[in-house]
Amino acid sequence: MHLTTHSSLKNRGVSLLFALLSLAALSLATVALVRSVDTSSVVMGNLSFKQDATAVADRATKEAITALNEAPAGSLNAHGDGYYATAYENLDVTGQQTTGVRKLIDWDHDRCQYAPGTAEADCTVLPAAERTINENKVRWVIFRLCDAVGDPNATSTSCARPLVSSSNNAAKRGKLDYSDYERFTNVSGVYYRIVVRVIGPRNTTSFVETIVHI
Repeated sequence: MHLTTHSSLKNRGVSLLFALLSLAALSLATVALVRSVDTSSVVMGNLSFKQDATAVADRATKEAITALNEAPAGSLNAHGDGYYATAYENLDVTGQQTTGVRKLIDWDHDRCQYAPGTAEADCTVLPAAERTINENKVRWVIFRLCDAVGDPNATSTSCARPLVSSSNNAAKRGKLDYSDYERFTNVSGVYYRIVVRVIGPRNTTSFVETIVHI
C-alpha cells in the first residue's frame, strides 16, 4: 500500500499555486503585447492617413492655383465661389480660437457647428464646392490679400505685393504692410492666400495654407 504524506501534498499545492501565478503573469504579458502591437498599428495607420491627406492638400492647392491662372480677366476683382477679393483679417481657419473677434469658414455649410463659441463669431465665409481626391474630401478658399474689392491697381486699393527694387526701400525689404502703399506701386501681380481643408477616410483632418504670387 502506497501512502502519501502530508508534506508531499503540501508541496504539490505550492507548486500548483506557483504554476497558476506564472500562467497568469504570462497571460497578462501576452495581453499587454497584443495591445501594444494594436496601438502601434493604429498610430502608424493614422500617420499614413495624415500624410495622405497632406499630399492631397498639396494637389488641391495646385488646382486652386490653376483656377486663379485661368480666371477670366477682371473676375478676381470681386468675390466669387470659394474666392474672396479681400484679405479677411482675424480669420480662424480651424475654429479652435476661443478669444477675440474672429471670422470662421463655414466648411460644412452648417453655420460653423465644428467650432466652439460660434455665437460671437462671423460665420459667413464659404468654401468652394467639395470634391473627392483619393477618398479624401477636399474644400478650399482663396483670399486676395487686398484691403478692398475692385481693381488692385487703383489708388484706393492696397494689396500685398512683392517689394520693388529701390534703394529707398532697402530698409523695408521683406516687410508687407498694407498702409505703406507707395513701395508696392507699379509691381505687377498680388499675393493670394489659399486655405485647403482635407478630411480623410478616418476623419483625419489637415489644414494647409499657401501664399502665392500671381
